[in-house]
Amino acid sequence: MSPEYIGLIGVGFLVVLLFMRMWVGLAMAVLGFLGYAAITSIKNALLVAGSVPYSALANEAVAAVPLFILMGVVVSNTGVSGDLYHAAYKWLGQLRGGLAMSTVVACGGFAAMSGSSAATAATMGKVALPEMKKYNYDEKLSTGAVAAGGTIGILIPPSMGFILYGILTEESIGKLFMAGIIPGILEILFYIAVIFILCRSNATLGPAGPQIGFMEKVAALKYTWAMLVLFLLVMGGIYGGWFTPSEAGAIGAFGAIVISAVSRKMTRENLVTSILEAARTTAMIVLIIAGAFIFMKFMAVSRLPSWLADFVAGLQLPPMVIMLLILLLYIILGMFLDIYAAILLTLPILFPVIVSLGFDPIWYGVVMVRVMEVGLITPPMGLNVFILAGATNTPLGIIFRGIVPFLIADILHIALLVAFPGISLFLVRMM
Repeated sequence: MSPEYIGLIGVGFLVVLLFMRMWVGLAMAVLGFLGYAAITSIKNALLVAGSVPYSALANEAVAAVPLFILMGVVVSNTGVSGDLYHAAYKWLGQLRGGLAMSTVVACGGFAAMSGSSAATAATMGKVALPEMKKYNYDEKLSTGAVAAGGTIGILIPPSMGFILYGILTEESIGKLFMAGIIPGILEILFYIAVIFILCRSNATLGPAGPQIGFMEKVAALKYTWAMLVLFLLVMGGIYGGWFTPSEAGAIGAFGAIVISAVSRKMTRENLVTSILEAARTTAMIVLIIAGAFIFMKFMAVSRLPSWLADFVAGLQLPPMVIMLLILLLYIILGMFLDIYAAILLTLPILFPVIVSLGFDPIWYGVVMVRVMEVGLITPPMGLNVFILAGATNTPLGIIFRGIVPFLIADILHIALLVAFPGISLFLVRMM
């Protein structure tokens, strides 16, 4: 049997194991080991299993993983999301659908500190949904806004999706972070436009709140200082070249702890909980990274990525058509798989194809993460929908109906990013 066919069989078995709910990292490590042994020898496979995890993890870029995770969980566990929502409500609450718009803006701010869609959806759901219910907001609109707004967590930096993409492709994590800023802001504006149009056509969906004076709005900005300080500290340092993304993670984690302590929101219990949660999440991601690199070794000796690149080139289709097919694949994968699993499953195979087609790898990273966001709210297995339903006891059917207008906005946003790559690369080129 040729190495290429062994590679295809390995990918097929990997998909089966993932659907059987086997740990992603373990599944990739086991199949990578067995596939490498089948193509070369058991001795070589043992050498790979013994050396690759260390060489993959003894890497400065990997150090960013636990640091940004710690920053996110500290922010999540100390009530910053409530402050962001309060400030956004003061500015937008008097508009039709203003509370839902405030939720999206607060999700964007929280995303800039947590880097996690799941954390953003769960946290903002607990904060925002009771307020929207109090003001008689339509339940589909309110839950749809929270579920869609939560996806911003993996696009606005710092983002674990970008960190993993950078580690596996050896692209600059700092450039990926910069590339996600403008698309993330545009995503917020697209969602606000959806809410505005819906409430303009039917005022009962999101009744306007009481009028708030300008000085009271200005005073509410004091609640955003923690987000602004952290974001400017981390992203400003990377953009200015003052420190690397890993160093930025350390500064961000330390800054989150200090800010929470100064705000008197950090307790010993919160700190211990945050450290344990960060350790558990880091352990999961580290296992995924180690397994992914073993699987990538298997893919390399199978020559499957090269064969696929040659096959795609031989189709004589326009590169953009191939890109659209790849994006469709990601949307489908996002329906069923966690974003990290989808990234790690496909990158070893598809990244060489993207490079051979001449696409910018930084731009591709942004588009890939953006498409994965769509998968987080798409039926039947939209992860953010299930997280929000579990955190707020809201029926799944209501949330899935509520996210339909936001999915339309997602498609338009992705089309804009694909048609105009300069949107993603503008800040990168100015670095």
